[in-house]
Amino acid sequence: MPADGDLGEASAVLRTGGLVAFPTETVYGLGANALDARAAARIFEAKQRPSFDPLITHLADAADLEPLVGPVSPAVAALAARFWPGPLTLIVDRPAEIPPIVTSGLDSMAVRVPDHEHARRLIAAAGVPVAAPSANRFGQLSPTRAEHVVRGLGAAVDMVLDGGPTRCGIESTIVDARGDHPVVLRLGALPVEELEKVTGPVTVRPGSSGQPVAPGTLAAHYAPRTPLRLVSGAGPVGAGRGYLAFRDRPAGDWAAVEVLSASGDLTEAAARLFDALHRLDAARVTEIVAEPVPDTGVGRAVNDRLRRAAATWDPAAHEQQV
Repeated sequence: MPADGDLGEASAVLRTGGLVAFPTETVYGLGANALDARAAARIFEAKQRPSFDPLITHLADAADLEPLVGPVSPAVAALAARFWPGPLTLIVDRPAEIPPIVTSGLDSMAVRVPDHEHARRLIAAAGVPVAAPSANRFGQLSPTRAEHVVRGLGAAVDMVLDGGPTRCGIESTIVDARGDHPVVLRLGALPVEELEKVTGPVTVRPGSSGQPVAPGTLAAHYAPRTPLRLVSGAGPVGAGRGYLAFRDRPAGDWAAVEVLSASGDLTEAAARLFDALHRLDAARVTEIVAEPVPDTGVGRAVNDRLRRAAATWDPAAHEQQV
């Protein structure tokens, strides 16, 4: 159903333990009542998500944070005041009302207020905080359109709200600012440079080889079904291969080509990233060759997603296929 319609039915689905996929400014989220352990368990089941990977809890308004979690650190309060609603997820202490399954047993909780009118209207109408990871199968490409959700999750979702393509196109930046020195746990749509205008220097520590302390930080993640290889130049053209370019189309007869931004705009490149990868994946190429973007601003988050998507690429297996 359209995201800008009457949200009474969708909010009722959330309150009664159902799953609703909804648009945010980053990607589509798969929402469930964050106060309901059984509803949260349905998220893990629908996504085939391992229980050790925590969820992000979404609020309708920044004013809802302290009534839920209690007093927060000055840095958390400053970041929330500056960037909420927006693509920033903050780590706070888990309150007793949030069941441990939502945080994968951690004493901390990831929380944000989305910068999307219909998402906030839905959460407000439901009257509960909403746990919502990206609405896709675990480890696969994040959805930036409603049709990506339907194609990836199908009947595992009770309702999908269609709000058109998402604006940012990549996930939120995750920051732990509970201590004296803020730490970026996941690069995302909010550039580090913007964070540092509020907090001063931050440490960037994305990636996890054990239990993640924040969502979306596993070394291999955000991957298309098609093997993806990250390269610094196009190289020789191979039969049946696809190419993901930053701004210039590569020479040669590639089976499929996607250009993220012909003008070299990193914000546009981020917004188009997953949509472009979905199209290359659907083109049934044997391999996706991807080039990095300039590693500055939101480009750092784009390159982070590409590195994680390429982490499972196996040269030996690919040569056997070709």
